[in-house]
Amino acid sequence: MKVNVEVTCTPEEARAFFGLPDLKPMQDRIMGEIEERLKSSLNSMNPEQVFKTWLPASMQGVEQMQQMQQAFWQQLAGIATGGPAKKG
Repeated sequence: MKVNVEVTCTPEEARAFFGLPDLKPMQDRIMGEIEERLKSSLNSMNPEQVFKTWLPASMQGVEQMQQMQQAFWQQLAGIATGGPAKKG
């Protein structure tokens, strides 16, 4: 025997039926607070800092990679010209 029961109700009605608390007022307050904090922090940041914050970590390391590459080429040039090679 197979029995199908279909219940049509809103999430609020289902929550009340099962006796679960309504968390929407708390969620609204928390989301409002988060929104205010984000607005205040974005207003205090300059565009360059915002850009660096939103970039993935791999993109932030591009400048460091360029510096390492430049140091490598300088060391290589020093070896080729017979100058002292720096270790580091």
